[in-house]
Amino acid sequence: MSLLSSELERYDRQMLISGWGLDGQRKLKTSKVVVPGIGGLGCLSSLYLAAAGVGKIILVDKDAFKLSDLNRQILCWQKDLGLSKAEVAKRKLEALNSEIEVEALVAEITNDSVHDLIKDADIVVDGLDNWRTRFIINSYCVAQGIPFIHAGVSGLHGQMSTIIPGKGPCLRCIFPKDPLEVERFPVLGATPALLAALQVTEVVKLVTGIGESLVGRILFFSGKEMSFETVETERNAKCPICGHL
Repeated sequence: MSLLSSELERYDRQMLISGWGLDGQRKLKTSKVVVPGIGGLGCLSSLYLAAAGVGKIILVDKDAFKLSDLNRQILCWQKDLGLSKAEVAKRKLEALNSEIEVEALVAEITNDSVHDLIKDADIVVDGLDNWRTRFIINSYCVAQGIPFIHAGVSGLHGQMSTIIPGKGPCLRCIFPKDPLEVERFPVLGATPALLAALQVTEVVKLVTGIGESLVGRILFFSGKEMSFETVETERNAKCPICGHL
């Protein structure tokens, strides 16, 4: 797929990165990324995916914006309160980059709906705030061989890992027991912003083939200590989700 003259100018600075070039940008233009959850993580990851030139972005969220979202969900402005997160985000992303395709799905991800919402994705970027849905997506991505870039945040802390089925542990390997669900957890907007930026970096690396991913590792961020730590993770041969691979 060729790039338009406007695209050559728009993406000029990133195409200067070693190993990127025209070929890498074409790969991004033909890629399809699904972002389930348009909250603190999803708002920022979808924004930077659009800026980078990912050809098709699918936004999935059943909720509407409320006032307490504004400290971190930056695609929502005050005039957007009460409106669909996915639909508002779609309009903002298209205003930023008219040369990509953005689809908004106002839907809940369940075991029954996950196929229709995520099918044909090249990569899924975790924008969720609950583990139940994360594990549904993890199971589906493993079954379909789709990379899943997980991230989660709380307060001034966050973690992320890249799940590539068959090449490293899945989310269930890393978290064999369901973490405690917290309905109303503390969060500073800058924390999901940081993790979302790292998620997009992983997307770009996977698509263009640049660098090494977080497969087999989980990255922890502490804003209190301003520190990063990377811990190796291993596949569980008896994992009920990916042990058969």
